Amino acid sequence: MNFDYAPAPESASIVDIRPSYGLFVDGEFTDPAEGRSFKTVNPATEEVLAEVAEAGAEDVNRAVAAARAAYDNVWGPMPGRERAKYLYRIARLIQERSRELAVLESIDNGKPIRESRDVDLPLVAAHFFYHAGWADKLAYAGFGPDPRPLGVAAQVIPWNFPLLMLAWKIAPALACGNTVVLKPAETTPLTALVFAEICQQADLPKGVVNIVTGAGETGRLLVEHDGVDKVAFTGSTEVGKQIARSVAGTRKKLTLELGGKAANVVFDDAPLDQAVEGVVNGIFFNQGHVCCAGSRLLVQESIAEELLDRLKARMATLRVGDPLDKNTDIGAINSAAQLEKIRMLSEIGEREGARRWSPPCELPQRGYWFAPTLFTGVAQSHRIAREEIFGPVLSVLTFRTPDEAVAKANNTPYGLSAGIWTEKGSRILWMAERLRAGVVWANTFNKFDPTSPFGGYKESGFGREGGRHGLEAYLNV
Repeated sequence: MNFDYAPAPESASIVDIRPSYGLFVDGEFTDPAEGRSFKTVNPATEEVLAEVAEAGAEDVNRAVAAARAAYDNVWGPMPGRERAKYLYRIARLIQERSRELAVLESIDNGKPIRESRDVDLPLVAAHFFYHAGWADKLAYAGFGPDPRPLGVAAQVIPWNFPLLMLAWKIAPALACGNTVVLKPAETTPLTALVFAEICQQADLPKGVVNIVTGAGETGRLLVEHDGVDKVAFTGSTEVGKQIARSVAGTRKKLTLELGGKAANVVFDDAPLDQAVEGVVNGIFFNQGHVCCAGSRLLVQESIAEELLDRLKARMATLRVGDPLDKNTDIGAINSAAQLEKIRMLSEIGEREGARRWSPPCELPQRGYWFAPTLFTGVAQSHRIAREEIFGPVLSVLTFRTPDEAVAKANNTPYGLSAGIWTEKGSRILWMAERLRAGVVWANTFNKFDPTSPFGGYKESGFGREGGRHGLEAYLNV
């Protein structure tokens, strides 16, 4: 039976986007010293949403000075139980404004509203609730009897999970007694600026959270600032290496969460329908804009043909289109630059001899779109098997034995995550011990929780975010 597709759009009227936004420094929105600004664009329509202030050196100086004063005079000396009250208040305000924030995230980022509403926002609130609970218990976290905050944290976050990455960074920093200067990605600054309003609503002391918007130069000015005690960065491996070089030899503490090329390993005894759902979630969630996306499918040879048939049938049901439509599975690519990178690497994959397949898919005329894509006949030497594409593109390789699966899964400069699909618990444990990945999921993928640490090996960075382990990065232990 065929069913007609009836759009079910979420209303954008709940969001009031200002024509322009300033910087959030010392508890107030202010104009940048040099008066520069940039445009943020809706990737689904290419419509300009707002003009956003671009912070320069003087603005970064002001933000770091405000964070330092707040740390020395208010937030650092404040008892943990008092800091916790502010974090709980912020968490509740996020819950109260979750529909507004989810819609704004989808408009500014391009991700489907179902993901913003059902995944991102609940996790954002959960991180603040969770870390609020730690604020007065740090002495019992196993870091010694008197763990102390570091001071001022410089935090730079990416565009794929703008508000969630903000929560990952700000919540533990504040719980541990640090103050923050955060730079959101230049293509997705709006939810961070609404978060600044939430800080005002929560009566958070001035200077505890400062948000400076801008592009790469603003980020460089922030992480290289002498007044910063801690740098936390999530983004590309290339930029992460630059930051590591700039911080080397200083007193600054550093954590990096970088790129990935995760392997999703499916054995012949796996429940295939469940595995197909996990593969689809692993690579097409958030248009593949996920550092830990399962972008390499390693499938045992004996079931490869059957699994691919089921996978193609499932991909044919995916809906690409309006991010605000509640039925949309794959939204817009975040920017024209990212779309060009995805196209370029996909074309290289074809030239190298891999076979490209996409389901019939009518893409919107305006905006940045890319159909869900599958490559078979992929060799380990192909660029699509080695480089992070960061889009809805899946490379399929096969293996015969568990040893070969481990060898192929680990044959990458990255080491952020991996997935294992099998009915044998002993095989799960055997594989998990050998996979060089910070997170290993078994018979699932992309499961996150604020109590669980997340981070990588090798060129996927170092340090952990979330859980008790994530607190250590913001404490002098």
